[in-house]
Amino acid sequence: MFILGIEAATPVASVAVAAEGKILAERMVNNQRTHSVNLLPMIRDTLLDCGVNKKDLSGIAVSIGPGSFTGLRIGMSTAKTLAQVLNLKVAGIPTLDVLAYPLSGLAGLICPVLNARKSELYAALYGWDNGQQVCLKPAFASGVKQLAELLLSYNQQVTFLGDGLTEYQSELNSLMGDLARFAPKCASFPRGAVVAEIGLARFTAGQCESPMHLLPKYVRKSEAEIKWQERCRSGHGQC
Repeated sequence: MFILGIEAATPVASVAVAAEGKILAERMVNNQRTHSVNLLPMIRDTLLDCGVNKKDLSGIAVSIGPGSFTGLRIGMSTAKTLAQVLNLKVAGIPTLDVLAYPLSGLAGLICPVLNARKSELYAALYGWDNGQQVCLKPAFASGVKQLAELLLSYNQQVTFLGDGLTEYQSELNSLMGDLARFAPKCASFPRGAVVAEIGLARFTAGQCESPMHLLPKYVRKSEAEIKWQERCRSGHGQC
């Protein structure tokens, strides 16, 4: 079974192919080109790297958010189009699950954070139970102080990771003191290899769906949606 993993929820685009027990190839870029320019060549080259023909793929896993609205739309539309062309099913993987997964087994709590703009973070909370990583609180949007208050209520060490730390690490450190730990910057971005590995497990367990049913987890309304709703409430513009 070969699973293609696509990650485009953040400024970093990443693509990987997983097979039973291993990652066969992975590519990652963080440049000024948009994901709409990067993704298809990356998919082509990643498949070439591991000698897998696209017709040999068993399924496609894709990061479904939260994250960049534009990045999610590009990543998910790419995954859905490929799946339809190749007659494959898909598995949607929450982006914060992708960030937290490589830290499985770490003592204490894991809190991936992505910059949600508007002075907020996308965050989720994970722990460890009976040898399995468990999601204690699924993705939500929060201000930094509110997030720190929530985490302090657990009275446990918390390891943070994600691109939200670029702007908010010092504030989190100040608010949480010795209970805060921070993963290295190489862990700041979700990886296609993790999407592919989790996706492989999902497909093996039969947890996949038609690409027509795949939906993003935005968590928060986009700016365009907010403005549209404001126009509707004010009576200006069509609804």
